[in-house]
Amino acid sequence: MLPINNTSVQVCDATGDATKNKSWATKKLLLVITVIFLSVNTIAQHSFTITFKNVVGNKVLNTDSIYTNQFGETFSVRNFKYYVSNIVLHDSKNNKTQRFDEYFLINERDDTSKTIVLSTMLQQIDSIEFLLGVDSVKNVSGVQTGSLDPANGMFWTWNTGYVMAKLEGTSAAAKTPAHAFSYHIGGYKKDEDASKKISLAVTEENKIVIVADILKWFSGTHDIKIAEISFCHEPGKLAMQFAGNYANMFSVEIVK
Repeated sequence: MLPINNTSVQVCDATGDATKNKSWATKKLLLVITVIFLSVNTIAQHSFTITFKNVVGNKVLNTDSIYTNQFGETFSVRNFKYYVSNIVLHDSKNNKTQRFDEYFLINERDDTSKTIVLSTMLQQIDSIEFLLGVDSVKNVSGVQTGSLDPANGMFWTWNTGYVMAKLEGTSAAAKTPAHAFSYHIGGYKKDEDASKKISLAVTEENKIVIVADILKWFSGTHDIKIAEISFCHEPGKLAMQFAGNYANMFSVEIVK
């Protein structure tokens, strides 16, 4: 009986050792896989910086300076704001990083608002798309917070929604009290949609400087003179003319 018992004990010990070895091997394999995954993920993830630079022609925008538009009208800018949303980064293989539920308010008076930092796994970004404005879904989604908070002064009413872009200032050409001009461009309904899809090439590896030229508001698709039009605060034909112009205000700054 004793030999049998000893043999039984020896078999059990061997099985236990095998189980322990298998368990250790599994844990070791999982550890290796985890390290590899974290290493690859760390390498793949990187930041892509978007900087917006507001200008008037070839001059950097300053709210205390006087500029001249294409029609010889002098003007100064008090406020300049616009929404940027639905950002999509593309690489050369048509892979994408999409940020469809993020909304940014670019405000000339707030330098921090002009820089957007995104995380992406794309290694060779060659183009960027974004919506100038706010999509129709958010326009009818009720009270919003953050950059879409009505307290930012970029919202009209529940019927007309968000102001996509705003340009305010003064001009001797304006036939208004205090020679003020005020363009609040919005509208999201059919035939009144003032948001515009923008597509630009990316020329640097991890960043892009996007220039927004205010002079484009006054000409391009439509000629708009301050002397003739100094006020636009509702959706419609005039707002669409402004939108047709400012759709072309963006370009990429080439860093030499």
